[in-house]
Amino acid sequence: MLLETIPEAAESLMPDMVALRRAIHREPELGLHNPLTAAKIRQALERLPVSLYAGPSTSGIVGVLEGGAGPGRTVLLRGDTDALPMPEETGLPFASQVPGAAHTCGHDSHTAMLVGAARLLCARREEIRGRVVFMFQPGEEGHHGARFMIEDGLLDPLPDAAFALHIMPNAPHGVFSGRVGALLASTDLLHIDIIGRGGHASMPHDAVDPLPIACEAVLAIQSFVTRRVPVASPAVVTIARITGGTTDNVIADRVSMTGTIRTLSRETRTLIADRLPALIAAIAEAHGARAEVRIETGFPVTVCDARAVEFGRAVATELYGAEAWTTLDAATMGGEDFAYVLEKVPGAMFFLGASAQGSDWRSCSALHSTRMVLDEAVMARGAALHAAVATRFLDQGFAEFS
Repeated sequence: MLLETIPEAAESLMPDMVALRRAIHREPELGLHNPLTAAKIRQALERLPVSLYAGPSTSGIVGVLEGGAGPGRTVLLRGDTDALPMPEETGLPFASQVPGAAHTCGHDSHTAMLVGAARLLCARREEIRGRVVFMFQPGEEGHHGARFMIEDGLLDPLPDAAFALHIMPNAPHGVFSGRVGALLASTDLLHIDIIGRGGHASMPHDAVDPLPIACEAVLAIQSFVTRRVPVASPAVVTIARITGGTTDNVIADRVSMTGTIRTLSRETRTLIADRLPALIAAIAEAHGARAEVRIETGFPVTVCDARAVEFGRAVATELYGAEAWTTLDAATMGGEDFAYVLEKVPGAMFFLGASAQGSDWRSCSALHSTRMVLDEAVMARGAALHAAVATRFLDQGFAEFS
């Protein structure tokens, strides 16, 4: 397949991609089971020469396209399907019709772009040597959907390379970006309970007040990060919620805190998991209280293979010119469960700027905002890049970039 023909073909699919994206957007679904979205995907793929598979753990779908030119390499393309548990305040005519759920992370567009790529590749099936795997994955928003699909055997045998796209509503319109190595952080959850002894608020000397102990622990966590974590391998530990007490004149027995731990290396992740609980326990003990600390393991670091990143850059610039690519200077501390795939398969995730063309992208609402909107016009570029990286990888592999 000639790469120069892909952008125009992708543009011709825009009406269908927009319609699918908006249909998914109206009916957002949370977690590992997105049956309405899965039904829309199956309907969009039903006339294509793509074999569909599912597992017991999620509503995720894997579609497999066998090239007509014979056996060869296997490449995986992923799009996520789930929404976030939050309201939408965009005022769009196709805004969420489900209270407390909204596609504010762009997964509706990711799904539509992947369906578009499937159509592009199926139209040229006879030219393809090898196999394309389309991974439609639920449960990305903290539910470990990729891990469950891997454990269900849906990616067996493992592909030779894997790629994913994520839109960025506050990045330049139509510009792809990526970087070698850590792209996104690990995402562990931190749960802390400070257990004291309750009493009357006017007589704190007869109680063990857990609230000031909790405040001291929060400040100590920040000092721990700046003094014990290497600056070259950074971490973010944020306490995002503190709860305790019932009224103004009662000292509570317990204060609970929850937060997030973000790191960019396995070593820093292990350091924090090993030492932070002991720090908090010692602070509580020094005040006559007790601490219970639990770290819930989240996504691993999203690490992009150097060959795959350079490969993606080369394809993006061949399609749309040098101005269509930006190499990121640093990782971001967001998380992504495509990391589970990249732990097993060489590959990369790329971002696609989706701000309105000509707008001040710096002022656009970010992902996870109730007012997040995206310029649907960039979906043609997303579908085209998916199709182009699959085509080029099946033809050449990473040999040129090794």
